[in-house]
Amino acid sequence: MKYQVAIIGGGPAGYTAAEAAGKAGLSAVLFEKQNLGGVCLNEGCIPTKTLLYSAKTYDGARHASKYAVNVPEVSFDLSKIIARKQKVVRKLVLGVKSKLTAHNVTIVSGEATVIDRNHVQCGEEIYECENLLLCTGSETFIPGIPGVNSVPYWTHRDALDSKELPASLAIIGGGVIGMEFASFFNSLGVQVTVVEMLDEILGGMDRELSAMLRTEYAKRGIKFMLSAKVVSVAGASSEDGQPLIQVNYETAEGAGSVIAEKLLMSVGRRPVTKGFGLENLNLAKTERGNICVNEQMQTSLPGVYACGDLTGFSLLAHTAVREAEVAIHTIIGQKDAMSYRAIPGVVYTNPEIAGVGETEDSLQQKGATYRVVKLPMAYSGRFVAENEGVNGVCKLLLGGDDTVLGAHVLGNPASEIITLAGMAIELKLTAGEWKKIVFPHPTVGEIFKEAL
Repeated sequence: MKYQVAIIGGGPAGYTAAEAAGKAGLSAVLFEKQNLGGVCLNEGCIPTKTLLYSAKTYDGARHASKYAVNVPEVSFDLSKIIARKQKVVRKLVLGVKSKLTAHNVTIVSGEATVIDRNHVQCGEEIYECENLLLCTGSETFIPGIPGVNSVPYWTHRDALDSKELPASLAIIGGGVIGMEFASFFNSLGVQVTVVEMLDEILGGMDRELSAMLRTEYAKRGIKFMLSAKVVSVAGASSEDGQPLIQVNYETAEGAGSVIAEKLLMSVGRRPVTKGFGLENLNLAKTERGNICVNEQMQTSLPGVYACGDLTGFSLLAHTAVREAEVAIHTIIGQKDAMSYRAIPGVVYTNPEIAGVGETEDSLQQKGATYRVVKLPMAYSGRFVAENEGVNGVCKLLLGGDDTVLGAHVLGNPASEIITLAGMAIELKLTAGEWKKIVFPHPTVGEIFKEAL
């Protein structure tokens, strides 16, 4: 069987590429060994947001009196929360499959192995292709902490499916995944402790806003151990003999430990480069060992493209989607290039935190000239109306010529308004040019106009 495009991996990069190829009239085959949608749809972005929305709704009901609404005896049913999550995932997976089928994409279930740039094997079948797209995604990284293999621990997948709440939870890693699960379990009454090796949570996000978010969650009972290097984990037990897990760490001040009923490993993810025969292509790699690509997502081998987490650029679904679009556009001869100038980052805690473009840290490392404009979210009437008693901040970073370089927001719904700033950054608008845009009133997005 011969196809114009063969795609390995059915995550955001893979299914976007397949759909785009089908829309363009190309014959396309998509290989996926597990479920369409990849990690993001099945065990990442969508499931976690479904759980977090349930937790947010529960939080809202508990504090409804702020809005003059009385909700007596608020409770939740964790098993039904998990069931709803699974229902949402199934619905969206079927949606992806339907879109691909509508555009005549051949979907092959099974593990594909690259023979060479023009041939892929899956099972007993060999598929010939003119162009090959590698979209193999990423996997959870478990560091070699002494004792980690001797204790039961959760990965994000286990945490998503647990139908029983632990009394206490230790989370190793204060990044996006760690903080989102910390938010979820904290809302449902679990005692959460976050152990982070860096001196602040959410590395890569704006440090000032990350610290403000941490302070907010500390008020809600989450304990944070920062600049804490985990040196070992071990089994322990409570006074009544219940099994516990002890996390031992070291800081500049000395050694410490956290004892909890459950342990969530949330150190990070890494690109999947093994198990698909990629070594048969002998592709050029970066210093960090990732597949090297140009602005058109082309690898060092003509006709072979890499998109999504495999490139190691950002490991975000929305980045993968755009990379896939660029790759297919290049294949059909449409001029396009990938830009990483304005990739939004969002943490779906409550409140949310989002950022796009440069941070103060990145600008300082570059020695760039910039100025900071900060404004409390209270300057937005809509924010005040919907976020009673909650503080937030909008922070803009402007260059020497007033070009918008970065934007960072703490407060709901940061995830929904950050794209406004992303467009300004991608289009290289100055503060004056962006200010001329008419924002609807009242909206939380108006905070950008107020800041400008």
